[in-house]
Amino acid sequence: MVARTEQIVTPQPARRIALDVIMAVRDSDAYANLLLPVRLGRAKLSEADAGLATELTYGTLRMQGYYDAVIALAAGRDVSKIDAPVLDVLRLACHQLLSMRVAQHAAVDESVELAKTVGSRSAVGFVNGVLRTITRTEPEEWRRRVLSAAGSGEERLALEYSHPLWVTRAFRQVLVAEGREAELEELLHADNVAPRVSLTALPGLATTAELDAHTALYSPVGAVLDGGDPLRVPAVREGRARVQDEGSQLAALALSRAVPITAGEQWLDLCAGPGGKSALLAAEAARAGAVLTANELVPARAELVRKALAVFDPAPEVWELDGTTVGALCPESFDRILLDAPCTGLGALRRRPEARWRKQPSDVAGLGALQARLLESAVAALKPGGILAYVTCSPHAAETKSIVASVLRKAEGVERLDTPGVLQAIVTEPLDLPEASHAQLWPHRHGTDAMFIQLLAKV
Repeated sequence: MVARTEQIVTPQPARRIALDVIMAVRDSDAYANLLLPVRLGRAKLSEADAGLATELTYGTLRMQGYYDAVIALAAGRDVSKIDAPVLDVLRLACHQLLSMRVAQHAAVDESVELAKTVGSRSAVGFVNGVLRTITRTEPEEWRRRVLSAAGSGEERLALEYSHPLWVTRAFRQVLVAEGREAELEELLHADNVAPRVSLTALPGLATTAELDAHTALYSPVGAVLDGGDPLRVPAVREGRARVQDEGSQLAALALSRAVPITAGEQWLDLCAGPGGKSALLAAEAARAGAVLTANELVPARAELVRKALAVFDPAPEVWELDGTTVGALCPESFDRILLDAPCTGLGALRRRPEARWRKQPSDVAGLGALQARLLESAVAALKPGGILAYVTCSPHAAETKSIVASVLRKAEGVERLDTPGVLQAIVTEPLDLPEASHAQLWPHRHGTDAMFIQLLAKV
């Protein structure tokens, strides 16, 4: 009698990689945009499989909140009572069943195989049962069931577009202040759409014409790729052009082009890591005879800044100082200072979707205290007549206008500049900006990260 052997099915590599990255994001606070390219490079997947792994990873992380609501209904229990690795498998399957054109049997079968690698036999049966339940109902009906449980309009939008409620409310508060409350749903939708790849041609080292890409809508040094690996562009491989969101480009250019540059000016990028804005500022400074110094407290990020600046000869100096002490160490020493302050990153949820689940309201208060100390330090380090750009990749009012207002109440001889006016003189197409001294960019309105920019002058 011949013993029957059970067939062993290996999960598809794209799904395995997606699950590994999702688990690392949850387990080890990994960043998907840093880890996924490494895993894809090691696996040497085909372009199609790499694209599948990317969509599975980012799509699952973006819509995690909504998928959790579906899973809770299908499983008849709160997701907090499901083992975390098993829940990751279910979320990954939900993205395929509810948001992708993946055959149901393939999504279920592959997910069951993944469950075998992370859970017990009973867990595998649980995954199979939950997913079979989900497949028996159309995606639109799941949407109706999830949203019918919502309370206020904000809660409904937060569920539908998979944002924490506190983030949804913070966005609404800023839009209300702009008189644009009706744009909230459009903003939340835009956060769930993968952005195109934006490039910067570093002035004096590259031109947008050589990037084989579309001209950026606003940035005079920007371009946009249709897709593919940006490293296929020679200027990017050589460091003469960089991948950089158009909002980040405009933040750096607002400082460098606010007023004409005088040769010999001293510039400082106070919180420079990972170095994208430093590179653009260095290029702008070099063309006009100014000198940039970059500062980054975290050694690993300081090394990234050095790599970004290595294309220049000589390369700008990179310090590793606590930014809150620079004002005391170098009082009134710099003509222009960029403070791209550490923040919640809520303005870059298109690129880092897991950030919405990683941050809590308490993080805003802790970061706000640091942002204020850094801005006070930057003001102290600024020469009389100098210009300072306070920038955050977050639109949250407690990280933007409130920080500027709190510091200016104590600082003497510092005033806000007309930041929208400066930007309108730089951009190649007019920006839709409400009347204010600051500029708030938005993914739904400008196609950029939600970058806040406030120019200040010491008079």
